[in-house]
Amino acid sequence: MRPRVTLAAFGLASVCAAALIAQQPPAQQPPPAQPPVAAPQQPPPAPQPRLRSGVDLVPLSVTVMEGTKYVGDLTEADFEVFEDGAKQTLTFFSRMQQSLALAILLDTSASMNERLSTAQEAAIGFARRMRKDDVIEVIDFDSQVRILQSFTNDANALEKAIRNTDVNGSTSLYNAIYISLKELKKVKASSAEEIRRQAIVVLSDGDDTSSLVPYEEVLDLAKRSETSIYAIGLRPQGSYRSEFKEAEFVLKQLSQETGGRAYFVQTAAELPKIYEQISDELANQYALAYSSRNPMRNGAWRRIVVRVTRPGLVARTRQGYYGPETAR
Repeated sequence: MRPRVTLAAFGLASVCAAALIAQQPPAQQPPPAQPPVAAPQQPPPAPQPRLRSGVDLVPLSVTVMEGTKYVGDLTEADFEVFEDGAKQTLTFFSRMQQSLALAILLDTSASMNERLSTAQEAAIGFARRMRKDDVIEVIDFDSQVRILQSFTNDANALEKAIRNTDVNGSTSLYNAIYISLKELKKVKASSAEEIRRQAIVVLSDGDDTSSLVPYEEVLDLAKRSETSIYAIGLRPQGSYRSEFKEAEFVLKQLSQETGGRAYFVQTAAELPKIYEQISDELANQYALAYSSRNPMRNGAWRRIVVRVTRPGLVARTRQGYYGPETAR
């Protein structure tokens, strides 16, 4: 019997506290052996810049494209960041790939019956492409949400969890995204200084039919997070074909608001290519951060725009965030 996260058993105010599973930290690597005293010492490699938290720091994961190609050779001077129209000064910039906390969400409702095995293999291939510093969680959802594997960098454990998915019941898409956002927030809180990039990759083939959490609450939580949502819409077949209009709107909006991207395919055979494209994007992002010049602490929404000064390039990131509030 796999662990279940049953929202119906709890009030919404306490659902996620009951659902979350304690994070398992990545296994520590043993320290390298010291060379003999007489051997010449090699200079240590340059440390990777790390994005660290600060007062009112606004971190951004930015994807830059020229047509369909990712652009990875820009400098800090090529970027301009605006908050509510006011230009901001960057306090952090890096082209090096920052560590990632990622949730893989798989729709296992009854309509996925004939396509689940292909989706499993595609998700396993995606997990294998992640770096050793990344941590991944696996969640499946039908009428209920199950956390099959908490955050880990153990490739074998991730593969086992993905293979353990099977089809059953209806679709609780909103519950699954809500819980995964809460899980990712907990990963961020595990480090007082360092900030990981955060992302959700969700595969679904139909409208939500059984969530207790309303979509508006999920969207609000997503906008308050620093998580990019990448959505894969696998268009239903047969009698399920009409059950996708709402899902398509939801997946597009969540991706757009958070700086991710939405993909829509007709067949499961297209999934490996889509997962590969998402993996490529996550490997070709810039990490930026700034301290807002807005002194107000009223919790209002602040719109973010990132521009690239080099002609012909388009930058994509989350559309904004809620400003800080004065403690009461």
